[in-house]
Amino acid sequence: MFKKILIANRGEIACRVIKTARKMGIATVAVYSDADKNALHVEMADEAIHIGPPPANQSYIVIDKIMQAIKDSGAEAVHPGYGFLSENPKFAEALDAAGVAFIGPPKGAIEAMGDKITSKKIAQEAGVSTVPGYMGLIEDADEAVKISTEIGYPVMIKASAGGGGKGMRIAWNDEEAREGFQSSKNEAANSFGDDRIFIEKFVTQPRHIEIQVLADQHGNCIYLGERECSIQRRNQKVIEEAPSPFLDEATRKAMGEQSCALAKAVGYASAGTVEFIVDGERNFYFLEMNTRLQVEHPVTELITGVDLVEQMIKVANGEPLTITQDDVKLNGWAMESRLYAEDPYRNFLPSIGRLTRYRPPAETAGYAPGVVPGAAVIRNDTGVYEGGEISMFYDPMIAKLCTWGPDRLSAIEEMRGALDAFEVEGIGHNLPFLSAVMDHEKFVAGNMTTAFIAEEYPEGFDGVELAEPVLRRVAAAAAAMNRVAEIRRTRVSGRMDNHERTVGTDWVVTLQGRHYAVGIAADPKGATVQFADGAALRVTSDWTPGQTLAVLDLDGAPLTLKVEPITGGFRIRTGGADTKVHVRTPRQAELAALMPEKLPPDTSKLLLCPMPGLIVKIDVEVGQEVQDGQALCTVEAMKMENILRAEKKGVISKINAAAGDSLAVDDVIMEFE
Repeated sequence: MFKKILIANRGEIACRVIKTARKMGIATVAVYSDADKNALHVEMADEAIHIGPPPANQSYIVIDKIMQAIKDSGAEAVHPGYGFLSENPKFAEALDAAGVAFIGPPKGAIEAMGDKITSKKIAQEAGVSTVPGYMGLIEDADEAVKISTEIGYPVMIKASAGGGGKGMRIAWNDEEAREGFQSSKNEAANSFGDDRIFIEKFVTQPRHIEIQVLADQHGNCIYLGERECSIQRRNQKVIEEAPSPFLDEATRKAMGEQSCALAKAVGYASAGTVEFIVDGERNFYFLEMNTRLQVEHPVTELITGVDLVEQMIKVANGEPLTITQDDVKLNGWAMESRLYAEDPYRNFLPSIGRLTRYRPPAETAGYAPGVVPGAAVIRNDTGVYEGGEISMFYDPMIAKLCTWGPDRLSAIEEMRGALDAFEVEGIGHNLPFLSAVMDHEKFVAGNMTTAFIAEEYPEGFDGVELAEPVLRRVAAAAAAMNRVAEIRRTRVSGRMDNHERTVGTDWVVTLQGRHYAVGIAADPKGATVQFADGAALRVTSDWTPGQTLAVLDLDGAPLTLKVEPITGGFRIRTGGADTKVHVRTPRQAELAALMPEKLPPDTSKLLLCPMPGLIVKIDVEVGQEVQDGQALCTVEAMKMENILRAEKKGVISKINAAAGDSLAVDDVIMEFE
């Protein structure tokens, strides 16, 4: 077995590989850029080597720098993680030439599966179900229309070298096919330097389901079930689960066997994933093969008890698989939520900055990849820590929160509680959105397609309105917590004579525009909160004022709240909702009802910076009249350029920023008359 491996990656996946290497008794070498000198993966590894400036194209994806780090450290093997160099055949070739083991598949498999046209042809020859389409070179728009008509509309026009949605168009008729062909060709040439285009049938009601395969260098290949990855936003997976709520055993077996046939056809050896599009009738079609470890691999580990990183290392060491297909049993259900530094209230724009608070829920003691869960499990794969910084240079993923339960509903329930208990402050993040999805009836029913987010949140995400039963639970919890806080306040020392403070039993709780008159009957073990209609809830908790997380029991059902004190109550976050809860005496509530509502400031004549970023260019000047939708300026954040456009017709009266300026969230870029 290898004595030392280098991890050519960063963040949570580097930390994940280090954990398994440590379990196997293998020393680890981390590499890091200037931006990552204090990163968690650097701290966890046995040694670390600096490889350059923050931009990945000057550090993490420079093959020569990684090769030098291997030479300097004496590492015998390299795990590439995902992204960066993980699917770069030149890197695999360089390692082979240097006599260093690549913990991944052979170079030929990476090359064959890296091109969409080549991979589809190989898949067809291996007997894998593929989407009807035309894989040859298409000369012009007329030929594109002819082919599209033969396949049958709707069709997908795609760039062979495409990715991330670039060079992709859906056409529903001849005119759209003609326009889409030229647009895709232009985008592909500009983005990838390769303008080859292919056309295939567009699958309606599509679900994204992938099969995990594991193959060795001795011709053995097994599949470890599937993962449902249909909850996506802009082709970026957000929530994954295993198994899929949609597949039956026959479809699973067919997809698994075809995936293994494809792996064998390209001489695959390592962990890999074959991705499929599955329609509403459970017809499945090959999409692509990812020749690396997937981001969402933990859900497969949770339902199979197989440590995929350990298996990858053993395969790279030339060992045969010790697991047969008959050994693979799918046990229970697993969920993964990707926690991103993206602000859902600002159309998921990236958010950078310091994590002033980072407190994930406690991971289940004793669980580790390779262990079959016997009870509910919480697992959090992360590469950050409290006080650390989310950099603009890399992927905005903070953590992958995973839960396991004996069935799907219990796994969802575990995830709800874990998300509510996850404390993140200092940056914008998508925790509220993840919680909202966990409560969405379509998701809970397992009735989703890849269009779920676009269809269910067409105007974006603007928070959650809690249902009446949940509102009552939160109101009862807030009333009980307020009583604890009031008792604390009565015990303040040094108060003036004749200013004794007593804690009453009657209160009015206001939240989400609702008012609940309640009475509290307390005893040493808790409090019973009674509503005006006679309904009552028993609340018990060990929460004390100052704690930011309250874990309560209401009539035997748990409730987890993130709590922040405000004047006259609390800011409470739970289930994706972020709401102010006021707890007042009846007289205070009567007077509060007479107070005018404070309106937010009018920003309709201002262009505010939607995220921390750098002004790349200003497209207008003072005195210029602009039209609805016209580009005003470009802001760069996390190496992505965002064009800010006019929301309505107007005249520029003042410009407060210039190209090269670094701005914070809500800084005023320009003003209108």
